[in-house]
Amino acid sequence: MNLIIVESPAKARTIKNFLGKDYEVIASKGHIRDLPKSRFGITIDENNQLIPAYSVAKENATTVKEITALAKKCDTIYIATDEDREGEAIGWHIAQAIKKDPTQLPRIVFHEITKTAINHALENARKIDMDMVNAQQARRLLDRVVGYKLSPLLSSKIQKGLSGGRVQSSTLKLVVDREREIRAFIPQEYWTIDTLFRKDIEASLVVHQGDKLTKLSIGNKNEASSIVESVKSDSFIIEAIETKQRKSSTPPPFMTSTLQQTASSKLGFTPKKTMMVAQTLYEGVKTPDGTSGVITYMRTDSLNLAGEAVEAVREAILSRFGAKYLPNEAKVYNKKSKGAQEAHEAIRPTMLGFTPEIAQKFLKGDEIKLYTLIYERFMACQMNDALFEQQSIILKGSNNEYKVSGRKLLFDGFYALTGAEDKDKLLPTLKEGEKIDLQSIKPEQHFTEPPARYSEASLIKKLESEGVGRPSTYAPTVATLSSRTYVSIENKQIVPTEMAFTVTEILEKNFANIVDISFTANMEEKLDEVAEGQVDWQKLLSDFYFPFVAQVDEAKDKIVSLKIAEPTGKACPKCGAELLLRSGRFGTFVACSGFPKCKYTEQVDEEGNKVEAKVELSDEKCDKCGKDMIVKSGRNGKFLACSGYPDCKNTKSMAVESKTSDIPCPDCGGKLLWKQSFRGAFWGCEAYPKCKFISKFEPSTIKCKEKGCDGVLAERVYRNKEVYECVKCKVRTPKEEIK
Repeated sequence: MNLIIVESPAKARTIKNFLGKDYEVIASKGHIRDLPKSRFGITIDENNQLIPAYSVAKENATTVKEITALAKKCDTIYIATDEDREGEAIGWHIAQAIKKDPTQLPRIVFHEITKTAINHALENARKIDMDMVNAQQARRLLDRVVGYKLSPLLSSKIQKGLSGGRVQSSTLKLVVDREREIRAFIPQEYWTIDTLFRKDIEASLVVHQGDKLTKLSIGNKNEASSIVESVKSDSFIIEAIETKQRKSSTPPPFMTSTLQQTASSKLGFTPKKTMMVAQTLYEGVKTPDGTSGVITYMRTDSLNLAGEAVEAVREAILSRFGAKYLPNEAKVYNKKSKGAQEAHEAIRPTMLGFTPEIAQKFLKGDEIKLYTLIYERFMACQMNDALFEQQSIILKGSNNEYKVSGRKLLFDGFYALTGAEDKDKLLPTLKEGEKIDLQSIKPEQHFTEPPARYSEASLIKKLESEGVGRPSTYAPTVATLSSRTYVSIENKQIVPTEMAFTVTEILEKNFANIVDISFTANMEEKLDEVAEGQVDWQKLLSDFYFPFVAQVDEAKDKIVSLKIAEPTGKACPKCGAELLLRSGRFGTFVACSGFPKCKYTEQVDEEGNKVEAKVELSDEKCDKCGKDMIVKSGRNGKFLACSGYPDCKNTKSMAVESKTSDIPCPDCGGKLLWKQSFRGAFWGCEAYPKCKFISKFEPSTIKCKEKGCDGVLAERVYRNKEVYECVKCKVRTPKEEIK
């Protein structure tokens, strides 16, 4: 009997389906050994080396026991964790936990979970790569050192509950720096001259009185008016017509960062959601041939593609589209961003026969959307480029020169699969030397815009380009900033809170290296060198640890506390201890000095005077104790709570106006009712729980036209514009575009 140890239960089930009775497959469920949660967990030995105190967490004890028991019964134990540094380290930890020599256990890796890939991996087992393990250990210890030394300092000097981190803090600085640019931005006025020749040629003014114009050349109304008058009195001829052919290159296959960015822009997925759905597609879903992984490993910074996969997709392109869509040779893509390891393949489908049309019958809504995106990108990357005809026309006057640009699609290439993103702009047939009449001219005022805030996708793109973090860290880093209340997501933009500015300013003054992007990127390069066996991981750790600890010790005395803890001279009405004026997330407040034994607090105004909370009584009585119910506000809106709190903790949702929609339920045809839950009001089917349709907005009978979606559209207002939003895929379309 043989044992294969993987990370996830879903992966274990998929692999078990491929193998016979000679194999047992069990999941470690991720990390089973790690640094302790409640203490630093690192000691310094006599050689100034950092020694981690790994332990098995209580919640993992049962799993370790099960793996150990199986291991005793099996002849060969295969470590089959993910094929990255973290997976290599998890495999090493598993061996340590079950008391086996990690160097003696066969290690198998695969970038796709298919029967062929698993069998090939079993035939080509290797040993655990200790350089990769040590690189991951170094990363883990670096992050622990920074987190455990910085976080308490920030909490003691600014506010309880704050945290700092090696990648987290430098990423936060990027967000704060962008917001500083926005706040410091001064709009600059400029004017454009919108001109129409004949009835169908919109032209841009490029030369005035011999001077070439740029975007900001026309700075005020007087200048614009002067130019308008000169154009009105001018006459124009077609001086030159230039025609060129231009290619629109095929996009490269997906890697982690580009998948997250594209899924954000096209599907509205957050990076976290993208990775969760991709994980499911990788680990195994239902297919016509049983459960199987349908995409390759989704944490990768590589654009490499397996030769057999490229051959298969070329055959599929030839069969589906014809010879003119297939390049003479397969296309090869190279990664150009900083710090790329390119250890794995790009993200691609594992079975080209499992087309999106077939997958529609087996995958769930979000799964089919992401799978289609990956499938089509892989096919497109090996198709011919699209070809356009670019036309430029110069309109010449005595003092002014205009330019008109147009384009026409000559060959659709990969657009035959993905659809063209840019529409044709066809120009009328004109001849050089031909006179052309001015139809209308209008000056228009504009102001320059500040730089845009980062979205989750654009921040990940920035991190990748700077070499900060790795594919597995992008989404967690962004999620951490949000969970720590350093940023909020507003209209898909990342907005830093004032606390983010405070923390960043303190770190800039006292830990400039930690928040410096180049320092963080250089550390990633050093970790790469550890993984390649070029740098000793303990030397890397000690070179960082001792100077950093000295910085922390200096900062403890240097940083002036921003916490307010001023005595008020008043006694706590509950325990008699002195009340103190403190600061918190929501401003200043008065709290008992006996905290945490006494948790008495008071709301105060700007002058420190007590503010009595206003109580809004309802018409209802508590059905548990009979006292009045009062109206309170929570994160999901208003609700009713018993006035007898804390003796009675009864709460209930507030009633909403009863409404019935004239539109039948899109899923079952039943009646839609306006309902209330702790998450707010919504439209729901009266047939619940048999039918579980819900929508925040009242649906219409208009069907969604997004590929693979069977939802209907709901009318709503988004960013002050009337739009239709699909109740399922959430894609929004301007109202005027829906007939």
